Amino acid sequence: MSPPAGELAPQALAFAVRCHSGHRRGSDGRPFITHPLEVARLLRDAGCSEDVVAAGLLHDVVRDAHVTFGELERRFGEEVAALVQGVTDNSCVESYRLRKQTLRDQVRFVGGDVALLFAADKIAEVRDWPRDVGREQSRLAQLPPDSRARRYIEQHRDMRLEHYRASLAMLEHVAPGHPLVVQLAAELKRCTAQQPAPAPEPQRVPAPKGPGVRRAPDRTGAVRRSVSP
Repeated sequence: MSPPAGELAPQALAFAVRCHSGHRRGSDGRPFITHPLEVARLLRDAGCSEDVVAAGLLHDVVRDAHVTFGELERRFGEEVAALVQGVTDNSCVESYRLRKQTLRDQVRFVGGDVALLFAADKIAEVRDWPRDVGREQSRLAQLPPDSRARRYIEQHRDMRLEHYRASLAMLEHVAPGHPLVVQLAAELKRCTAQQPAPAPEPQRVPAPKGPGVRRAPDRTGAVRRSVSP
């Protein structure tokens, strides 16, 4: 049974605070609860119902705190649980790209308030994306250009941006002209315009020069090191 009208969102907030206790945001180290708070605020300002605002506060508790949809339904009602389920991806799908594609298909199929909740979540994530990229750039600057870790970071960053753009395209089809969708488009345009330049590759240490050592071009035109007999 859901709480009485007017008490649903405060109770959802208290539960979300407990579930995300100790969790930190990767982009800036702030308490993670600031993210669902921002999502809920966006939904409230867009005129959404209390059920939708409560779902905004709770939308990450299944993924991050191992809360079940059954528990959400018992505490907050069937509508809130269904909304959270609608924006929760399937963690059993290992491929990031496939998991996010499946989630977008899920949101497109359900539409309605699930699409608005998804849009608000994406607005909050896109706002954080430049900070995430800046943090990644610092790590990339310390990695060799051909390292596996460097390739993973760059690939994951590109896939996230791909997901945000595909999410916007889907939402423009499902909820064309809705203020949250329009806002997502503006935020995505702004954050990609601020995207920093690629991190410089670490400087290679020049090979020592000395007696018996010379530089000679190889067959591909690149310079290689050869030693005189």
